[in-house]
Amino acid sequence: MATTPIKPMTGRRKTSVARVRLVAGTGQIKVNGREFEDYFPRETMRRVAVRPLTVTERMGKYDVQATVMGGGLSGQAGALSLGIARALKALEPETKAELGKQGLLTRDPRAVERKKYGQPGARKRFQFSKR
Repeated sequence: MATTPIKPMTGRRKTSVARVRLVAGTGQIKVNGREFEDYFPRETMRRVAVRPLTVTERMGKYDVQATVMGGGLSGQAGALSLGIARALKALEPETKAELGKQGLLTRDPRAVERKKYGQPGARKRFQFSKR
C-alpha cells in the first residue's frame, strides 16, 4: 500500500473542482485549510463528501487534504466525493469494485441549463395571450 498518490486527484461536479490528496493518517479532513465541519456546515453535505470513505470502511485510515473552488457548497461536496473516490482507487485498487458499484467513480453530468433568449428562464415561457 502506497502512502500518497503521485499527484492530487481531481473531482468535478456542476462548476466546482476539487483537488484531493489522501495521506495515511487518523481521519483528519481539511478543506481549503479549514476544518471539515466548519467548511461544510450541513450534515448532508458532509455525508455526501465522505461517502467513498464510509462505503469502503476506510474512514479513520486516511487524512484528506483538499482544495475546492467554484460553484456552491453542494457542488463542492460532490466534487470532493469524486476526488476522494478517485484517490482511494489509486491507492487501493481493490476498492474500485465497491466504489463503482455505488456509482462513486462516475462524474455527475447534471448542471444548470442555460437561459434562452426571448424567455424568462431556461424552460419557462412568458404568458401566452390569444388577444
